Order: sequence, then C-alpha cells, then structure tokens
Amino acid sequence: MKRNTISVTLSSKVERMMPTKNPRVNIVVEPRLFNAIRDLATSEGVSMGAIARDLIREAINLREDVALAAFADERMKTFDRKNAYSHDETWE
Repeated sequence: MKRNTISVTLSSKVERMMPTKNPRVNIVVEPRLFNAIRDLATSEGVSMGAIARDLIREAINLREDVALAAFADERMKTFDRKNAYSHDETWE
C-alpha cells in the first residue's frame, strides 16, 4: 500500500537546519484524507501543508472550546447567585 506524507509546522523545538524558520511535523494519512487535503489546497490555491496546518489549528481550537464548555458546566453546578459578586463588586 502506497503511503502519502505531508509536512506541517507545529512544534517549537528545532534540532537541525531546515529551509524554513518553522519546525515541521511529518504525518502519514490514508489516501482518502490525502485526496481531501489535496483537493482543498487546489481549490484554495495554497499548499497542502498550509491546509493541514489550518485544519489542525481548527481541531485544537474546537477541543479547547469543548474543554472550556465542560469546565463552565461544572462551575454552573455550584453557582449560587446569592453569593455571587455584582458587576460593580467585580470591578472594584
């Protein structure tokens, strides 16, 4: 089975000289995903690496949103309006 790889920039640790200032991450994807990334890159006129980077960034943001929503839900379970600060008290 032929495998396709894409390089994207993510980590901050650089151990060797590279032609770009940003470090790279190599990923192996199945053909269907590779084709989807290639098609998106072609339709948007950008590199496959840029598409992969942007999709990874979006996925990380979505995971952060889910984690923050879960944290907010837990906080709401113990919220008591009688003990909460007013708007003015918050900014004092």
